[in-house]
Amino acid sequence: MRPVRLDGRSLTQRTLVEVAHGAPVDLDADALKAVARAADFLAEQVAREEPIYGVSTGFGSNADKLLGGHPLRAPNASHRSLHRELQDNLIVTHAVCVGEPFAPEVVRAMLCIRINTLLRGHSGIRVETLQALTALLNAGVVPIVPQLGSVGASGDLAPLSHLAIVLLGGGEAFYQGERMPGGEALARAGLQPVTLSYKEGLALNNGTAQMLATGVLAVHRLEDLLETADIAAAMTIDAFAGRLGAFAEEVHALRPHPGQVRAATHLRALLAGSTLADIPYHLVPRFRGWTPGAWAGAEADAHNFDIAWDWVPTSQRHGREKFYARFRPFRGGKKHQPQDSYSLRCVPQVHGAVRDALDQARRVLDVELNSVTDNPLVFPDAQAEHVEQQVISAGHFHGMPLALAMSYVKAAIPVLASISERRLNKLVDPATNDGLPAFLIGNEDGTESGLMIVQYTAAAIVNDLTSRAMPASVYSIPTSANAEDHVSMGANEARHVLAMADDLGKVLALELMTAAQALDLRRDMINAARALADHGDVAVFAGKVQGGPALDADDRATFLSEVEGLRTELANAADFAPGRAVAAAHAAIRARVPFLARDRALDGDVQAAVRLVEDNLVLDAARGALNP
Repeated sequence: MRPVRLDGRSLTQRTLVEVAHGAPVDLDADALKAVARAADFLAEQVAREEPIYGVSTGFGSNADKLLGGHPLRAPNASHRSLHRELQDNLIVTHAVCVGEPFAPEVVRAMLCIRINTLLRGHSGIRVETLQALTALLNAGVVPIVPQLGSVGASGDLAPLSHLAIVLLGGGEAFYQGERMPGGEALARAGLQPVTLSYKEGLALNNGTAQMLATGVLAVHRLEDLLETADIAAAMTIDAFAGRLGAFAEEVHALRPHPGQVRAATHLRALLAGSTLADIPYHLVPRFRGWTPGAWAGAEADAHNFDIAWDWVPTSQRHGREKFYARFRPFRGGKKHQPQDSYSLRCVPQVHGAVRDALDQARRVLDVELNSVTDNPLVFPDAQAEHVEQQVISAGHFHGMPLALAMSYVKAAIPVLASISERRLNKLVDPATNDGLPAFLIGNEDGTESGLMIVQYTAAAIVNDLTSRAMPASVYSIPTSANAEDHVSMGANEARHVLAMADDLGKVLALELMTAAQALDLRRDMINAARALADHGDVAVFAGKVQGGPALDADDRATFLSEVEGLRTELANAADFAPGRAVAAAHAAIRARVPFLARDRALDGDVQAAVRLVEDNLVLDAARGALNP
């Protein structure tokens, strides 16, 4: 992979994702000059015995303790200076996270972020130490960073210490897929441990790299999942033979929230070419259970369903004459109403609001990627009377900007999952699925459950997502003997979002699997009606319409005349099909998940559907249809 050039100022979310997935980095030569100036400045101030936080004082609640010229107790075996001991101890005592390790891509992103911020030249790290950190990343040494331990201020101290301790030859790391002691990983990669100098421990572990890395990777994943959610919604809309007016450009110009406008535009593109959406109500038949005599002749084995309409007698049309002048007097699967339910009609508003939440997070992440987030900040070129004006203690390590942005996204994830589950539920419920079979299965013998329990799984995931959506950022627990008396909990927030994104993908996969089944049934039922209309006479077709047999002679003639009109319209209709992009997404699903004609074990189908979303195969298919 092509190396990513880091200079402390131009790292993007896209390039960070590239590094996370294996791209090497190289360092800008001009940025390294600024790094060297700051390190030399600190060395000069130490030689002048200036008191500087984290360099010649302790950390946190120990900030009032000045380092002396000699140790007060017997020196340790390594005879380290107190300045070096201070930095080493900071790393080895702070690497105390617990839990499962972060995935390698998260750790690589953390390393890249830390290198980039140190390149700004305000942290005091030496060039050779920064180059050693870069060599660690490029060699494929991945420090093991357990997931639990950061409160998001002072930055991600504990997780970043797990990064730095490997640089010192301690801790653990993955190398070439194998877990081993950090020193062994360095040796196998041909690297040497680093000896820390002034402020270098603090420069390495004081910052927002964990919450930023997980936040960027989560947002990157959610961008794809938002597109996938639109595809799932579009497939469901086609399966419902839904109404497209709610997505019209002129409609959304009247309430132009950016995400909403984009979602509506995307839906229009996905549904372009559909002859199912906006189909006249009377052309959509209703499912009726299959019986051995339901179909005659060679078509008998081609169907596991029957179709039906209800004829509206002339006595029930009073006050509705204008409607029945436009639409034929038959009630089938599609309700005679100009609007669909909220989970279909309001997709732009709901999906769009989630898009806006993601856009806000993206803006915050963009700022943070090229910010300096450790403490104290070194300004070697500043004109000042006192060193306190050149080495300034501030609070850039505080993760609240990231925490609140991730809280917004965290609240949005269950919203997207919930509306997906509601669409799925509408598809399987015969009271709401506009004429499709219950649970999307024929079930003529009463032995089949179809996709009934798929909705249970989606409901369970949505509940779990909802219970995890409480913002961690609203609950600060002070640390460091109350020296750090307000913390962000942003690391937990971003970590939750990354994990929740995976579960959102599972809900969308279940909707796609269900929508594909419903789309097949809807299309097959309408096209079966077309075939029957094309090959049968009015008497045969009338057998599919309820409400006519008991009529008197005059009404019977009216009934047969109107049935013939329905039959002729269907016979002359072109094949009914979904939107072109929906069709491409449907084909990608059917390549892995076959149509469910009869009950079968569904565990493999569910796993395949989840992988289709994880691997972006449905998304890629739809994109390919939109951009041939």
